[in-house]
Amino acid sequence: MNASVAIQVLPAVADQKELVRIVDEVIAYIKSSGLHCHVGPFETTIEGEDYNQLMDIVKECQHVAIKAGAKKVSAYVKIAWQPQGDILTIDEKIAKYDKA
Repeated sequence: MNASVAIQVLPAVADQKELVRIVDEVIAYIKSSGLHCHVGPFETTIEGEDYNQLMDIVKECQHVAIKAGAKKVSAYVKIAWQPQGDILTIDEKIAKYDKA
């Protein structure tokens, strides 16, 4: 993997139930990309070989939230990209913590 993106989408909505519903739609969209991803309590991390594809997914997450009913959406995004070579994968970063 040469690129990884973590995104936290924060739709501006009236209540937590609506927030969860919209975030669930964003997560479903991310999963539909077919890329390896990990859903955490604050953000979803996606990894791939195509930096532009990941940036398109980040952009579309905003559209998905608005289409789902958010009047406004904010997002926090973290990007790791190494055009030549590999970065640490999701599994490499969390494997030792998933052993329960």
